[in-house]
Amino acid sequence: MVKMKILLLSPPTISAIKTVIGTTGPPLGLAYLASMVRDEHDVRIVDSLAEDYNYGDVRKIIKKYDPEVVGITSTTSMMPDAYIVAKMAKRYNENVKIVMGGPHVTFVPERTFKECPYIDFIVRGEGEITFKELIDALEKNKDPSNILGLSINLGDKVKNNPPRPLIKDVDTIPMPSYDLLPMEKYQAEGVRFGTVMTSRGCPFNCVFCSSSLQFGKRWRGHSDSRVIEELKHLHEKYRIREIEFLDDTFTLNRPRAIRITKRIVEEGLDISWTASSRVDLFTDEVAKALKRGGCHTVYFGIESGSQKTLDFIGKRITPEQSIAAVKKAKKYKLHALGAFIIGFPEETKENIKNTVKFSKKVGVDYAQFTIATPYPGTRLWNYAISKNLILTFNWRKYTTLDPVMKLKNFTTEQITK
Repeated sequence: MVKMKILLLSPPTISAIKTVIGTTGPPLGLAYLASMVRDEHDVRIVDSLAEDYNYGDVRKIIKKYDPEVVGITSTTSMMPDAYIVAKMAKRYNENVKIVMGGPHVTFVPERTFKECPYIDFIVRGEGEITFKELIDALEKNKDPSNILGLSINLGDKVKNNPPRPLIKDVDTIPMPSYDLLPMEKYQAEGVRFGTVMTSRGCPFNCVFCSSSLQFGKRWRGHSDSRVIEELKHLHEKYRIREIEFLDDTFTLNRPRAIRITKRIVEEGLDISWTASSRVDLFTDEVAKALKRGGCHTVYFGIESGSQKTLDFIGKRITPEQSIAAVKKAKKYKLHALGAFIIGFPEETKENIKNTVKFSKKVGVDYAQFTIATPYPGTRLWNYAISKNLILTFNWRKYTTLDPVMKLKNFTTEQITK
């Protein structure tokens, strides 16, 4: 059995989030992949953003560590940075295998290989098992052409293997390798924080979101005890007292959310945390349980003050439900963060004025505004492509702060303003 050296990295990039709040969250996806292969191989994770590394620093790490496999994760706006790292690694050692994963490449493998021929493989969708099988194949010099969920760069063409079924029991996925991450770097205002994903998948199908396509329409939750185990691990080993639950909708399974909050209290876990809910799933019972369990802020996707826009999004909520949910949060002394999106193709000035007005009326403590962005794979992407609305394929612009779609009633300057 040959131990391979595997370098998993998040590329140096400019992060809008880091610019605003001065910090970045850990690349959990990489930490999950590391856990899948670290028993048999030598694995390192480099989080360039947290470490403030530039390309030169990454080049030095690649030279010193000399990996056989480089795995790169990337969101849409980081793609140009991922390409630079891929090229750098291949220039240093032409035999290194470059693997990419993440929401962007999952949906546009052909385009990705064309834009960056240095990439050998793309892991589509939920990556853990696909990545492990690929590493096993590379180690044994076996043909990877039957690995489900894998796309292979054959030079003149692309082989997209059939998709991989979702992992039914997410408890079989090992805990992320937090010990390979620079945990002390994840701080906001001097407070260390951790991120935890207690479930995967989303049964909804919002026009701008790729989550239900990446992690499936079937919601799959970790068992209560696995969630508590992970929270305890972060608390005891890293002295983390602030947690952000990254689930698309932490409260989707209400009885489970309530049970987890009870367990946090029973175990005497001294943590405070934030989580997301949906305005139509937020009951008094849930609000009360969250507050009792240490939650301080609930994140709601309110999106718009216009029912017409909400229907276009496929959000399946009404503005009235948003008002009621925020009221409940306040009643139990929870902060409410409302996310709003402007700049959908058909939106009128009136619609957007209403959304801005509504953001004040709805009573949230924090309102986060972003510009509707057609990420690859989403229904909005397909809509924008079919109607020829995409202004640029410069992925760096896909930050939700730069307009990248032609709009009927606005110039890009107006929407930015």
